[in-house]
Amino acid sequence: MAYTEVIPSALAGERIDRVVAMISGASRTKVTDWLDEGLVMCNDVVVTTRSRRVAEGDVVVIDVEPDFGPEPLIAEPGITVPIVYVDDDVIVIDKPVGLVVHPGAGNATGTLVQAMLAVYPEIATIGEPERPGVVHRLDKDTSGLMIMARSAEAYSELSAMLAEHEVERTYLTLVWGIPDAGSGLIDAPIGRSTREPTKMVVSAQGRDARTRYTVLETFEDPVPCALVECRLETGRTHQIRVHMAAIEHSVVGDDRYRGVRSSIETPRIFLHSAALEFDHPVRPDERLTFVSELPPDLAAVLERLRNPRPTEE
Repeated sequence: MAYTEVIPSALAGERIDRVVAMISGASRTKVTDWLDEGLVMCNDVVVTTRSRRVAEGDVVVIDVEPDFGPEPLIAEPGITVPIVYVDDDVIVIDKPVGLVVHPGAGNATGTLVQAMLAVYPEIATIGEPERPGVVHRLDKDTSGLMIMARSAEAYSELSAMLAEHEVERTYLTLVWGIPDAGSGLIDAPIGRSTREPTKMVVSAQGRDARTRYTVLETFEDPVPCALVECRLETGRTHQIRVHMAAIEHSVVGDDRYRGVRSSIETPRIFLHSAALEFDHPVRPDERLTFVSELPPDLAAVLERLRNPRPTEE
């Protein structure tokens, strides 16, 4: 264990994220990542919410190696990343499946930010050093549209806009079963699982999370399933996956949240960031709108559902 601290009376009542930042010297963004990854414990219990208050005598353990400052990221020009839009302040990317956004455990190289540094080296000083230009992320196995900041002003404004839910983010997903309601709002807090720290769960101790969904298309063969549009009102880790699983309509292909079944073949999790709409962070009178079509691997899954093979007699 790299950091262990017994809480003194002077820190009693402080939030756990602030205490961890003081103990480690890490940025608040890094501390949030540690909490999301289940790397912080208080009295031998994984902490699932960053607003938890500590008490005198609590034992806080941070299961990471001491950080002596981030190593400069090395640009990698050999990685192709489709650029949808770019100006002096904003970059919009259509992220391919399989590409990790920034370095982390098990992914020191070959990431999206290292590819972007090769094209736009000026982003090296924008935002957090370990994730330059990144204002929000997509999972490795999620494809589609993602925003990066190219200027410090844009980084600050985009971060605030995301926090205030002023960026419209729309995803397409295929789910098992057909929701009873054609549309609805899933309003359920999400936090880290205490049993499996790599998973997120609906939890009263979690952070507010809201997902609006609309059923676009339904299928009965080979099994009931639905193509669903999801709009994020918040941006929690695995939010769509956790929320859809919570209403018993797991995302097809999602091996972490009960979404893998043999009746539908899919090469990966069926989740795609399909649309973004937001005011330009530096020119607020300019509205930006982007759309990304389903990539071929997911489009092929839909094609098979829309045109099932006739059964042999």
